[in-house]
Amino acid sequence: MSPGCPAFLLIFTAGGLLFGQTASKQAPVDSSAAAERALKLAEEGRCQEALPLLQRAVPRLLDKQLLHRAAMGQARCAMAREDSQAAVSALMLLKREFPNDPEVLYICVHYFSELATRTAQELAAQAPTSFQARRLEAEAFESQGKWDEAAGMYRGILKQNPKEPGVHYRLGQVLLSKAGDTGPTDEARAEFQKELELDPRNSASEFILGELDRHAGRWDDAVRHFTRASQIDPEFAEAYLGLGISLASASRFADAVKPLETYVKMQPGDPAGHYQLALAYGRTGNREGAMREAAAQKEAAARTQSGGPGR
Repeated sequence: MSPGCPAFLLIFTAGGLLFGQTASKQAPVDSSAAAERALKLAEEGRCQEALPLLQRAVPRLLDKQLLHRAAMGQARCAMAREDSQAAVSALMLLKREFPNDPEVLYICVHYFSELATRTAQELAAQAPTSFQARRLEAEAFESQGKWDEAAGMYRGILKQNPKEPGVHYRLGQVLLSKAGDTGPTDEARAEFQKELELDPRNSASEFILGELDRHAGRWDDAVRHFTRASQIDPEFAEAYLGLGISLASASRFADAVKPLETYVKMQPGDPAGHYQLALAYGRTGNREGAMREAAAQKEAAARTQSGGPGR
């Protein structure tokens, strides 16, 4: 290469000459020393100084053990400094790099919960009369099992914002919870239908309407709702199970096989899927398949009872 040529590679190919690729790639910089200094500052309670150092060092760390310590330190300092962006960045890195680490899972639960609480407090302080704040309050009532209070809040939101998506669905869920297993469901059903009028692609509402029809023995209606739910959201596993059960209940066993096979592939650890598929295979003359699924059902049930990995 001539002295006057810039630091480019001249690459000869069958098609001619390619320009523009640098002759050497810069090696990644390991910021171990900087991370160790930042962690020492954090241990001394000097998070104001430590946090920016950790934010710069963490993406460049090559050692996994130090990466774990440094990202944990960034998360702790960020929470102490109420820097939500830095905290979330560290937590997401930890979850990506150490997805099964118990300490990571614990700190993610703890810190994400704290961040949610802080954000809820900000919403209540900044816009206490907004429908978003009232919806959050309704959801809090719902989580406490205060069905009447939650329903009242949702109805109030709908009175002022009748086209707000998701609220009819939440109200329907509250009404179902209030009714229990044996109570009337007509009022809840109406809310899910109203939700679909606002949002025809709400797969959750389609699914619940399918469940209500299935429990009432309205197989054709159940099939229609479950089919629609699975079409809207092809990854909605429970929709395939509901569809298969409804088809089998209508004695359409051959039609039930495909959705049940889909469910079993998506949720291989659920004994119910194997059981239903074994029944469908048995009623369509697939003796070998029925025996295989019956065995899989027993195995999955045993794992579930022993506390092993299920779904």
